[in-house]
Amino acid sequence: MYGLIGKMTATAGRRDELTAILLEGLGRMPGCLSYVVAHDPQDADAIWVTEVWTDEAAHRASLQVPEVKGAIQKGLPLIASFSDAVTTTPVGGVGLGAPAGHG
Repeated sequence: MYGLIGKMTATAGRRDELTAILLEGLGRMPGCLSYVVAHDPQDADAIWVTEVWTDEAAHRASLQVPEVKGAIQKGLPLIASFSDAVTTTPVGGVGLGAPAGHG
């Protein structure tokens, strides 16, 4: 599995609008096992996105899905900055099941 955790900061006062864009059209992301958008309780403009994919190729392919490309175009003007991005290797958890070859 392939995971990403990233923080983005919306332009002042636009976090809810950006959140709505990030949550649009999530049903069309083949290979996506988990996609969670969360508000940072310590920063009124910050959003954390946690993603788990079957593999890195599925994540890359998702960036070409028309709905995802549209959301990126729509959301970019509302993003003040990106920070704290990390790549992870998920090994399991609630909703993810066991990775191939395990369990």
